Amino acid sequence: MQYIYEILSNKILIASFFGWLSAQFLKTIIYILVNKEFNAERLLGDGGMPSSHSATVMALVTSTAFYYSFSSFEFAVSAIMALIVMHDAMGVRRETGIQAKVINNMMEWFQEMNSDIPVEQKLKEFVGHTPLQVFFGAILGIVIGIVVCNFL
Repeated sequence: MQYIYEILSNKILIASFFGWLSAQFLKTIIYILVNKEFNAERLLGDGGMPSSHSATVMALVTSTAFYYSFSSFEFAVSAIMALIVMHDAMGVRRETGIQAKVINNMMEWFQEMNSDIPVEQKLKEFVGHTPLQVFFGAILGIVIGIVVCNFL
């Protein structure tokens, strides 16, 4: 049972989790405000504003800097990992979402033409992030990391 206590008292892990949770919650609220409808997939799904990828890794980086300092090995590893994750969210993952949108549109077009192409499940279009979504996710993660480290 000691390991459960250790996990629940790990502020770096807690900050990372709350970075993700707060981004998912905000993403859902923003989706409701913009689209005037609730979409449960937004609670756990990828893509959208703010980036939960960025919020998670920047909360990790911020809390790691707080506990181990900016000159530590732990900070260096978490910072490099954060850069890779955020770059990937804006790059490959974003392109995948754009391609999914094009393919979904093509499938609708083929259906309208009474094509023999079987209709597959629609591809997920929310998988990547714009640079602005990544930026605001990163800011959110920094704030969450500071709050968790100073007030929990």
